[in-house]
Amino acid sequence: MLSELLKNKSLFNQLYIIDKEIAEQYRQMPCSYCGGPLYFANYFRKPRGEPDGVDEKCFIRFSLCCGKEGCRHRIMPPSCRFIGQKVYWYIVILVIISDLQNEKINIFKMSKLFNISRNTIARWVNFFQDIFPSSSQWQIIRGRVSALITNTGLPSGLVNCYVNFKSTVEDSLISCLKFLSQGSDFHQKIRAG
Repeated sequence: MLSELLKNKSLFNQLYIIDKEIAEQYRQMPCSYCGGPLYFANYFRKPRGEPDGVDEKCFIRFSLCCGKEGCRHRIMPPSCRFIGQKVYWYIVILVIISDLQNEKINIFKMSKLFNISRNTIARWVNFFQDIFPSSSQWQIIRGRVSALITNTGLPSGLVNCYVNFKSTVEDSLISCLKFLSQGSDFHQKIRAG
C-alpha cells in the first residue's frame, strides 16, 4: 500500500523544497496584472495527516504579493503540498484515494485505518470523480497523459502510471504531484517570464 510512505517525514520536506523552488521562480516574474515586482507574503497552514516530527517550515504556504502601489494583487504559485482549501495534505489525499481504488478497500475500512471521517474520504472521491475531471487544471494537462488513464480512474490511474516509470514509489508520487500541481501551465508561465 502506498500509505506506508505517509510515515516518511523526508517526503514532506522534499515537497516543501519543490514548492519553495516553484515559488522563487514565480517571484522572479513580474506581476501579471501590472508588471510590478513580486514579494513573498507567505502564511502558515495547519494541514492534517502528516507523521509526527515534520519540520515546521513545511507548513508554510508560499504566496506572492505585487509590490506596486495601487496593485497589490496576490499570486498563489502552484503547490505540491496543498490542494486549494482542503484541510489535508495533497499527498495524503492522493495516496488514500489511490489506495482505496487500487486495494479495493471500502471507505469504512479506510476511515478506521487512517482515523479520517468517511464523509471526508467520500468528498475526496467525489472531487476526483466529478469535480477534478472537468476542472481547467485537468483540461490543461489531460493531453499529456495516456488515453488509458480514464477520468473515472483518477487519481489511481495516474499514480500507477508514474509508479510504472519511476525507480521508487516515493519518486513516483512526487512526480505525480508535480504534474498535477504544475502541469503545462507552469512551463508556459516560466517560458513567458
